[in-house]
Amino acid sequence: MNLNRRHFLGASALAVPALAGGSAVAGAQPEQPEAAAHTGRVLTGAEQLAAQGWRAFKGRKLGVLSNPTGVLLNGDHIVDSMVAAGVKPVAAFGPEHGFRGSAQAGGSEGDYTDPRTGVPVYDAYGVDATKLASLFTKAGVDTVVFDIADVGARFYTYIWSLYTAMDAAAKANAALVVLDRPNPLGGRAAGPVLDPKFASGIGRQPIAQQHGMTVGELARFFAGEFLPDGKPQLDVVQVRGWQRDTLFARTGLNWVLPSPNMPTPDTALVYPGTGMFEGTVFSEGRGTTRPFEIIGAPGLDWRWREKLEAEQLPGAKFRETYFVPTFSKFVNQTCGGVQVSVEDPRAFDAIRTAVAMLVTAKALHPDVFAWRPDNYIDKLSGSGRLRTMVDAGAGVDEVTGAWRAELAEFDRKRRRYLLYR
Repeated sequence: MNLNRRHFLGASALAVPALAGGSAVAGAQPEQPEAAAHTGRVLTGAEQLAAQGWRAFKGRKLGVLSNPTGVLLNGDHIVDSMVAAGVKPVAAFGPEHGFRGSAQAGGSEGDYTDPRTGVPVYDAYGVDATKLASLFTKAGVDTVVFDIADVGARFYTYIWSLYTAMDAAAKANAALVVLDRPNPLGGRAAGPVLDPKFASGIGRQPIAQQHGMTVGELARFFAGEFLPDGKPQLDVVQVRGWQRDTLFARTGLNWVLPSPNMPTPDTALVYPGTGMFEGTVFSEGRGTTRPFEIIGAPGLDWRWREKLEAEQLPGAKFRETYFVPTFSKFVNQTCGGVQVSVEDPRAFDAIRTAVAMLVTAKALHPDVFAWRPDNYIDKLSGSGRLRTMVDAGAGVDEVTGAWRAELAEFDRKRRRYLLYR
């Protein structure tokens, strides 16, 4: 495979420069636009290449790893847009929930031929790099295009689909191009860093629970930190007009559900914290219209909300609520609990807020609160520390202070891979 990189970069004029010691990348990093992201709509990497008729990819044998979030402002999916422009991928690959997004959590759509475009679709969820590399080779892929919107949390599986695809692309001697999108949470890192002994499909490598990077920045981080001897040729087509302090609501982009239980940008704001309730017996709100914002269980009452309001957690507001899940935990049972609202996104800390919720729930309702028997919370939080500290009666400050040093080190390490101010 001999990718004409100067031709590709000359067509896109958007790729980032090579990292020191990284893959050779021609071309210079584009200047940031003069208009601030706050004053207008940002342009994703996909939007920019689509505006050029995808000519940067003409002659390439594309394999597109995407889902419904790989969409343009006009509502077209990038694969549909490519085919309409005469740049038909040789294959598409679906992550968790599938290429067209019809599957629930932990599921995928299998292998099939996409009826709209005739493009073969391969199930890439849960496969390792060797298997995925064999699929790339089987399909004849020489360039892998990744375009999936992340929500900024370590335990959201799409970033690990990216990691596996990078490893697989290197094994298959294929280039990899990330069409970047904004991080809906902005650029701040928070929470504990994964202990490698607790690596799993929801956390393959040691990054912070709220990583504060775009998928393009993560790709650079993965290449430099975790794949130094086996990384693919990597290009990132940068977002234009986005700054690190810009949350999704101010990007001018359309929110497309990244997964069935991520209905709004508000959900994404709380998810890096309340996602940890998947590691408890409490309902995390699946089967309601506000998953991860509504948390509770049978037997809970108004006292939890009163205790949480007394904590005066920055940027957070709590409402007493009662609900009956239609699927997942406590189906058709009345649950009591709280709905978390974000009043001030700049002050809100999703992970600290969730720690306070865990600590107060255990203290107020020890007969109801429990961890899942499989200690799934350890995979979500990245170690056994959170569980053991909460069980020992540690307070919120003690728990969140335990990861301060490792978070600072992660924040320092990631700086050289960042692309946006």
